Amino acid sequence: MAQNTYKQNTPRRPSQKEAPVAEQTSSKFEFLKDPRLFLALGFLFMALSIFLFGAMLSYLFTGPEDQSLLITNDSLPIAESGKEVQNWLGMLGARAAHFLMYFLFGVSSILFTPIMFGIGFRLVFKRDLFPIGRLSLFLAFAAIWLSTTLGLMVYNTSTEAVNSYLSGAIGYELAILAHGFLGWGAYLLLVVLLIVFAIFFFNITRLSFLETAPASTIPVNEEVPPLVGNDETDAEELLEEEPLEEDTDTWVIKDLHQEEKVVENAPTQSPPSSIPDFTVNGRELQTEAPDQKSIDPPLEEENFVVNLPAEESKGTQSVNYDPTLDLPSYQYPPLDLLNEYDSKVQVTKGELEANMENIVKTLSHYNIEIAKIEATIGPTVTLYEIIPAAGVRISKIKGLVDDIALNLAALGIRIIAPMPGKGTIGIEVPNKSREMVSIRSMLSSEKFLKSDKDLPVALGKTISNEVFVADLAKMPHLLMAGATGQGKSVGLNVILTSLIYKKHPSQLKFVLVDPKKVELTLFNHIERHFLAQLPGSPEAIITDTRKVVNTLNSLCIEMDERYDLLKDAQCRSLKEYNTKFVERRLNPQKGHRFLPFIVLVIDELADLMMTAGKEVETPIARLAQLARAIGIHLVVATQRPSVNVITGIIKANFPVRLSFKVSSKIDSRTILDTGGAEQLIGQGDMLLSMGSDLVRIQCAFVDTPEVERVCDFIGQQRGYDTAYQLPEYVSDDEEGVSDFDFSERDPMFEEAARLIVTHQQGSTSLIQRKLKLGYNRAGRLIDQLESAGIVGPFEGSKAREVLILDEYSLEQKLNSLKNE
Repeated sequence: MAQNTYKQNTPRRPSQKEAPVAEQTSSKFEFLKDPRLFLALGFLFMALSIFLFGAMLSYLFTGPEDQSLLITNDSLPIAESGKEVQNWLGMLGARAAHFLMYFLFGVSSILFTPIMFGIGFRLVFKRDLFPIGRLSLFLAFAAIWLSTTLGLMVYNTSTEAVNSYLSGAIGYELAILAHGFLGWGAYLLLVVLLIVFAIFFFNITRLSFLETAPASTIPVNEEVPPLVGNDETDAEELLEEEPLEEDTDTWVIKDLHQEEKVVENAPTQSPPSSIPDFTVNGRELQTEAPDQKSIDPPLEEENFVVNLPAEESKGTQSVNYDPTLDLPSYQYPPLDLLNEYDSKVQVTKGELEANMENIVKTLSHYNIEIAKIEATIGPTVTLYEIIPAAGVRISKIKGLVDDIALNLAALGIRIIAPMPGKGTIGIEVPNKSREMVSIRSMLSSEKFLKSDKDLPVALGKTISNEVFVADLAKMPHLLMAGATGQGKSVGLNVILTSLIYKKHPSQLKFVLVDPKKVELTLFNHIERHFLAQLPGSPEAIITDTRKVVNTLNSLCIEMDERYDLLKDAQCRSLKEYNTKFVERRLNPQKGHRFLPFIVLVIDELADLMMTAGKEVETPIARLAQLARAIGIHLVVATQRPSVNVITGIIKANFPVRLSFKVSSKIDSRTILDTGGAEQLIGQGDMLLSMGSDLVRIQCAFVDTPEVERVCDFIGQQRGYDTAYQLPEYVSDDEEGVSDFDFSERDPMFEEAARLIVTHQQGSTSLIQRKLKLGYNRAGRLIDQLESAGIVGPFEGSKAREVLILDEYSLEQKLNSLKNE
């Protein structure tokens, strides 16, 4: 007899007696969840704010006439009095403005209308027009302060102690109270309150315009390396050295905000040991304080962090370079932009017990005894783990997959025999009703929010209903495959959305390749924040196959340049390099800069392999082999995982592969090196292969309107002037060579021509090697030689034909070109 145990991963469900009470309670407030209510309230708030603003604005001009009319005719209808209100918005506007301005805060009541409009705007458009909380605090203080100030003026200038529409009743009463306690000192109290509020509201810590310009001194024998802030040009102007006397070793470093101090008789052989605090780009820079007073060894040329002596730098700390200050006002997108779905697992206890009995019954028909069976509920499938009796062969159970599927009346039955790390056999059975795994629930999970991964990606939920967060930086590349309509494009959007929610634009850039031209177009809105492109390219998202080849080769150039920077900095990874740069141990004047991660996303590899073939395969393989250490990572997707698309070279360099449902076991073996992907049930059901581990995940769902809202939120913020510029790349087969003008030839044109004729080989690489030129310049020389008739046109992978056979003919050709 099998022992049945049931693992329930979901909260306890209410009993039949409790359910009606819970439903009755929730139904009372169900209308509050109606989005139409919020939309209607939003428009109502916006319209009311505009109406009140117009009414109070009119009251400033028509107030005295309407005020006397409204006060004297409270008991008598105005229509019967034979008079008409002068307010622009009629009777209702006059009464509303009279109440707000006469009985409340006077003219200051107008300040509350922007708050009402902002609340309505947020309810309608699901985003803030301005920071509502901070502006509400400011306007509330301004209304009370201005109303009280006008009340004092009215009280001290009016012969009759009556309130006015300038201050309102509240402001007038506050003014009487303040004047009764302090007299004319009430004005001083208002000024002090204004200053105190400004200090705390605007976070004012010092009055820099009242400070003098001091200076600190340090003894030096060597040139002090420049301290570079975020603006490298401004940092050079902060330090200015000049000797005081010829017979002493005293030097002065002048600072713009400190008094001048002199240290005499300094040690003659001591290295640079201290510098004063500086202000770069409005930020105060402080230097590190060593714990010991001993003299440190001389600084290396690349290391320009300068330390203060312990007695002078007490209380200071080092200020590192912050790349996010490039966009200091950038706001991460809020989770409110994403939809929230009902995420309850719709699996009943009766369904679990029935499936367990059917599994045990089916196996017993083939004389297979089960010692124990357990069930683990997941969002899409339920995992039943069985422990067979002694002497039962595992292969016998694996062959019964179709029989179990028949008895359970379910598709996509998958048997895992044995379970990795367990002494059990797993049978995955799809749930009758699936759970919607929303991207919002993934990004709001504690596992994602507290993740310290470099490039965290919330892919979805596992069979055990746990959030699965992977690190793209450690994968380091991801190969995705799946049949049409199984969730690849949604999976790409999940990856991109996860990274956007976690990283700042200064830390991450995307290179998006979309041969289908419609899948990734939504991300055009974040071009100046997160996207990278070739110089001069009209669009950041690449859709033309020819530009894809140029972009991939440009990334290879970027990779080589980054490796050169890592070599100079003596670092082995991008993380080490950026850490050194943030700690100001690398000199930007020598080409060093903060390097963001670059993620290359290709939505359809099959189309590129059909049109470009080796031209695409070679740079992809090169990037996959080498780009991991310098922060360039690839995410490649295809709907046709055949061997002529996912070639051996590409497959060998993508250790992590993700497969949605495919049509055949052959495709599953091509992408995962094992079967199983053909047994998935689609709609985001996927298998992730990480080395020897195979994890089944229900991919998170993000809808197109959600991605559009996120991109619009980021796109409306201040970004960089242009997209991140990749290195320029010019291919050999680019046509359209301009007419040759000998006066505009390259200075090395004749030398390159002689080299080509001597070797009888029209090759760009030959010019690069022999003349030690860059690729771009060598390519321009080849174009000029072609226009001059010295070499022939481009012939694919073959070298160009040399049309001049000897040097004598070349000299005649050059002379004829000069005479033209």
